[in-house]
Amino acid sequence: MPLVAHNNLPSFDRLRDEGIRVLAPSFALHQDIRELHIGLLNMMPDAALAATERQFFRLIGESNPIAQFYVYPFTLDELPRGPEAKAHIDKHYFTFDELKKQGLDALIITGANVQGSELSQQPFWEPLKEIYEWSFSNVTSTLCSCLATHAVMEFQYKQKRVKQNHKVWGVFPHYVTDKIHPLVEDINTHFNVPHSRWNKVGLEQFQAAGLRVLVTSDNNDVHLATSADGIRTVFFQGHPEYDTISLLKEYKREVMAFEKGNLRQYPPFPDNYFGQHEKALFNEYRYRIGQGEKVDFPEKLTIPSLNNTWHDTAGEVVGNWMGLIYQLTHRDRHIPFMDHLDPNNPLNL
Repeated sequence: MPLVAHNNLPSFDRLRDEGIRVLAPSFALHQDIRELHIGLLNMMPDAALAATERQFFRLIGESNPIAQFYVYPFTLDELPRGPEAKAHIDKHYFTFDELKKQGLDALIITGANVQGSELSQQPFWEPLKEIYEWSFSNVTSTLCSCLATHAVMEFQYKQKRVKQNHKVWGVFPHYVTDKIHPLVEDINTHFNVPHSRWNKVGLEQFQAAGLRVLVTSDNNDVHLATSADGIRTVFFQGHPEYDTISLLKEYKREVMAFEKGNLRQYPPFPDNYFGQHEKALFNEYRYRIGQGEKVDFPEKLTIPSLNNTWHDTAGEVVGNWMGLIYQLTHRDRHIPFMDHLDPNNPLNL
């Protein structure tokens, strides 16, 4: 069912232009359809703030036919923002205090950019811990994306991420390893997921924390896992929310950073993402720039050839997540999570 445009966030108009159904609040009020209220803690930097909104809004809006979705973006005051992003947040975002008073059915926590290796030294660390602790008792389920997964694994489960020898960057095959969990019900047992990270929390760390691993890669890297009860916390280590062009945009940013002298080495291609034709175009660009020519980055020439091999499965997983939340909550009398359920096995798994 559709998203509800409960405020004038520009992302709603962008999604309408894509053909995604977005209801006006006045129309939504006359629909005899269940509501789900979802918080989106957007910790991404300014350049990716609005794109991240759209990515998660899109996944939610396309995900499940059983409800109308009210999604409330908010962020952390502790994160540094430029004037334009701050104005966007002030105008369109909610505060955590407002959402605590209102109540939520679910929470999504995005990734974030970090400076340095220690997550505990980042400005989001203490406020994120506070929000996660609140969500643990007040929402049905919290979905953590990438860096948020690493942070929660460290402060909640004492499992610290490990720096890799090289950046895990590209689109990688994954496999369902726990086929009875309802989050992976009726999805492809073999599918792709984009990744972009220097660090990982390994399979053995998820297992040591007593978590339930649902999807891993060829290298046994964990993509999807849950808390032991199966629902209270959902962990993504990859980026299933990514747009088709997200890795292209990231590759471009790194190339531009190299040209400005902010990277010592020219960035490699993301794995399993560009075809031979696209690589040839980028290699030609690199050569001509190296010869001192002024040429445009061949972004527009490569976009039509990019393939998206992950979005459908990502939508199915999020749809299954929405379905579970729908089953475990009701809006007429908000009940703190699991007051009426077996906290160790609410899904009867």
